[in-house]
Amino acid sequence: MNAPSPALCPCGSGLRPARCCAMQAGSIPPAEAIRHLVPLVERAIQAYQQGAKDVAERLCLDVLELAPDRPGALSVLYSIRKEQGKAAAAEALIRRLVHFEPNNFEATNEIALMLLSKGALGEAEIHARNAIRIAPQAPQAHNLMGMIMTEAQRPRLGEYHYRQVLAISGTRDPIVLANLAWCLKNQGRMEEARALYEESAATAPDIRETLLGWARLEEADRNFAAAAEKLDRLDRLFPNDPGSVLTRAVLLGRMKRPDDALALLDRQAPAAPTETTESTDNATPPAGAAMASAPIGLGPTELSEKGRLLDQLDRHDEAWAAFTEGKRLAREYTGNVYLDQVAGDLVARLRGFFVSGRLALLPRAGVRTDVPQPVFVLGFPRSGTTLVEQTLSAHPAISAGDELPLINDIINIMPRMLNSPLTYPEALAELWMGDQRDGLDNLRDYYLQKAAQMEVAEPGAAWFTDKMPLNETHLGLIALLFPASPLIHVIRHPLDVMISALSNHFTHGFYCATALETAATHYVRVMDLVMHYRSEMALRYLPVRYDAMVTNQEETVRAILDFIGVPFDERCLSFHENRRYARTASYAQVTEPLYERSLYRYRHYRQHLEPVIPILRPMIERLGYTVD
Repeated sequence: MNAPSPALCPCGSGLRPARCCAMQAGSIPPAEAIRHLVPLVERAIQAYQQGAKDVAERLCLDVLELAPDRPGALSVLYSIRKEQGKAAAAEALIRRLVHFEPNNFEATNEIALMLLSKGALGEAEIHARNAIRIAPQAPQAHNLMGMIMTEAQRPRLGEYHYRQVLAISGTRDPIVLANLAWCLKNQGRMEEARALYEESAATAPDIRETLLGWARLEEADRNFAAAAEKLDRLDRLFPNDPGSVLTRAVLLGRMKRPDDALALLDRQAPAAPTETTESTDNATPPAGAAMASAPIGLGPTELSEKGRLLDQLDRHDEAWAAFTEGKRLAREYTGNVYLDQVAGDLVARLRGFFVSGRLALLPRAGVRTDVPQPVFVLGFPRSGTTLVEQTLSAHPAISAGDELPLINDIINIMPRMLNSPLTYPEALAELWMGDQRDGLDNLRDYYLQKAAQMEVAEPGAAWFTDKMPLNETHLGLIALLFPASPLIHVIRHPLDVMISALSNHFTHGFYCATALETAATHYVRVMDLVMHYRSEMALRYLPVRYDAMVTNQEETVRAILDFIGVPFDERCLSFHENRRYARTASYAQVTEPLYERSLYRYRHYRQHLEPVIPILRPMIERLGYTVD
């Protein structure tokens, strides 16, 4: 493909920069000055519809050079660039169209779908919400919102919107049923999900996403024979499907057949684009989401699975090569890199605001006794938080809340709720105002109301867990909102955490896990911040060593339950018998009894970890660990 002319915008739209990505707001001519262009736009639309795309493209470029805000020309040129596979140009054009026509439903829906396909879930949600505002009775708007909420680990909201699709359309569309089934599976409602998959497949037996999602449900629910049967059916319909290959490899790995799983992956073609995941490795895109174009090959998720299989076989150098190549491809396909400055600025502002002098003047929210309360399970992703949550949720007084987005939601709505011109954390200064003295109670009640709507607490439970990764970044805010809630911080050897970060794909922590060095940088930033909070304010805080959970399980579990204030229960020692589905990348590990193989894994990868040891060594020593 020829490089764009220096005179044209680098995005590939075919327009000059001044009429594209470098356009200034004052460069838009008044409507009365461009009336003569209306016939040209109409001709471009007609030409495109008739298949004369070269003519349509030339007309659109002519129009947009004179009037870069013409919706019809932007829409046609966007469609052409999308068909040509020019992703940067297509994105620039659809963004401009939505900017100039914010109530254009089709364009708003399109940009939300585009952002979903590239994993930009936060921004996709903004546009999906606007699509529903524009057309609240449009089934496709609710379906898209359901897809985004499910992928964003908010499946109860996704469920609501999928059910709206069914209610508005008045039909039992098999694709919507499959999407809803996946959403219910992510809530651990396996029987309901299975019934929907059966209904969907009975109506339309040849839909790829239905069979793939159904197979992954059975694998997650430990019905390995049923999963294999669904994959066999899928393979007959779609030979060499990458999703099927990956799922079968995962299944074989869980069946303790790593050699067979590895051989299956090795039969695939050289690396090619494929699906990546947000924060778990067993996700499947909802039907209707944009799919990657390559039919075969090892992409980021497959390479990570291959690395984990090689690790099980003690082929550590090969495993490391697979992990690093998976990360490289993920960066290439998504464009995500660590937001270093954004993360550093936030941590600096939090350290500057949460100091003892200011905290002594700030109020604390009251403690409610009429509803279940949160237990915050804190820790870097893949540090053992799922193990702790699965252990606690085996207790009848404690329900599993999974990764609740509620603290982040409060951060986003705080300026509005406190009527502040400032953002978090500075907006908390409004609490000194007479009309905001109950502000923390209001924010606390927002959290508890949302938790109740999500039905995270089972009947009879006094507590529910919130294990959103890196919630410890906001430990100060959590302590203001819930001063009596237990804060259980899972600590693991930092080098072991780095291996887990490298072998899994997640976006928490400002995309820090896209590379080994940035994962180490963010880990140190967050741990330093936790130590700052602990030195500046009183916290109901319990550090729990992952290695103690593994090597001294009963004593550690007793200490955690005593800290929460509930009696010891033997069932917590048999967490692997808990039939609850853990909605994280660790879902398979927590179905097995404790094993020590995961302790100090870094020793197998010592030479590969050399670049980050200088970054981590001070924190390793502060935590009482060593580097062997």
